[in-house]
Amino acid sequence: MQLEFMSLIDKNEMKKRDAEAIFQTYARQDVVLVRGAGAKVWDSEGKEYLDFVAGIAVNNVGHCHPDVVEAIARQAETLIHTSNLYYTENQVLLAEELKRLTGMNRAYFCNSGAESVEAALKLTRRATGKAMIVAAERAFHGRTLGALGATYKAAYREPFRPLNEAVFVPYNDPEALKAAVTKDTGAVILEPIQGEAGVYVPDPGYLKAARQICDDAGALLIFDEVQTGFGRTGRWFAKDYSGVQPDIITLAKALAGGLPMGAMLAQERVSEAFQRGDHGSTFAGGALVSAAALATIEVIKKERLVQRSEEMGAYLCTELKKLGPREIRGQGLMVGLDLDADCKILVEKALQKGVLINSTGDHTIRLIPPLVVTRDQIDRVVKVIGESL
Repeated sequence: MQLEFMSLIDKNEMKKRDAEAIFQTYARQDVVLVRGAGAKVWDSEGKEYLDFVAGIAVNNVGHCHPDVVEAIARQAETLIHTSNLYYTENQVLLAEELKRLTGMNRAYFCNSGAESVEAALKLTRRATGKAMIVAAERAFHGRTLGALGATYKAAYREPFRPLNEAVFVPYNDPEALKAAVTKDTGAVILEPIQGEAGVYVPDPGYLKAARQICDDAGALLIFDEVQTGFGRTGRWFAKDYSGVQPDIITLAKALAGGLPMGAMLAQERVSEAFQRGDHGSTFAGGALVSAAALATIEVIKKERLVQRSEEMGAYLCTELKKLGPREIRGQGLMVGLDLDADCKILVEKALQKGVLINSTGDHTIRLIPPLVVTRDQIDRVVKVIGESL
């Protein structure tokens, strides 16, 4: 399908200008995207793609959902920004909604996942007075200096040492976690499902064991649900599979329907450690992004996207099994696929065939499409992966 209009953007010219004007910190694919709707995007030449990356698990309600677009436009005509020197209604409404959804007591707003982790680590220091953090091998918690200390991949950490580095233990290993957590541990930070690592789901009981280990040692338990939140795994949050409540939870990505927003929520006994002036952000929880977040949450509810994620995720895994992969991992529409193939080449081949997918390792593909994806679209993507193999 070709769009009726053609962009005036010349791809090669744009790539040249990018190289001259922007820090070259990203490995980009050879495409300029100009429009999105639902689970589809279009490039500067009018070519259509099925998007199974979703802005890296951001566009859970799809690209440019009409309800979210309308909420943004309406709010943009009313009030865009005031700073946190003043009260705004949308921020309060969103905090109350997040409290209901997460079961936590108080929310702190920020602008990204890394910032939400930074806030969680800072709150831990304030609440416990302890600097030691225990994290999991393969973990990804962000690239700002504090979050980077809890991110496992050496290539991310090495150039920026010294850091306040976490003690890393194997994921999904309660005994290793127990051995690492001591009276000097401020917090354990875990992804309920490891995303950037390639979608690793822990065994039943692992998160409960982590909760008990933290309680026994007097340490806090932080769940990083930046990627797993807002229906991505077939539950509102991946923690809901285990029934475990953390002391702190970090959120971002899908929260505001594509606008940059993060949140850190905590239980009352922990949240009260933050006093006025202890932390802050100029843009955090602004009227515009809060309106987008409220609309996004309403779309997830109205269109039953949490249940849809569970159903479509099961269908996606069933179809992927027909390709004969080494392993399939995941919950809901968060799926990792290990293949006997060079997945970087596979990603490029899929791009040429009109499908956007993401490799998290040499032999691992991560599929994280919008939750509005259809069976026909899943069939198309599985077919393209099969052909590309």
